[in-house]
Amino acid sequence: MSRKDVIKALKVSEREAPYVWDGHDEDERPATPEELAHGLALARKRGRPAGSGVKEQVAIRLDKDILEAFRAQGQGWQTRINQALRCYLTEHPAQP
Repeated sequence: MSRKDVIKALKVSEREAPYVWDGHDEDERPATPEELAHGLALARKRGRPAGSGVKEQVAIRLDKDILEAFRAQGQGWQTRINQALRCYLTEHPAQP
């Protein structure tokens, strides 16, 4: 069930009579608010999160040992390289 389907199911028209469960078939039991919230959490949007839009993709050659050291720190290694370069620029301002 997609996120849109779950949200659509939550928006039941108030003109409809409320459903009364007969207690026999568990598949027909109305979902509790907690179950609905859990379903919405599982139906998160798929795909890559939106980026900041201010970064530019470049190709850069780095020494193997430097690259391995950043990658060894785990996920976010490219962000840490960006932070290291930003720190360098604060200490050594670019000359025009």
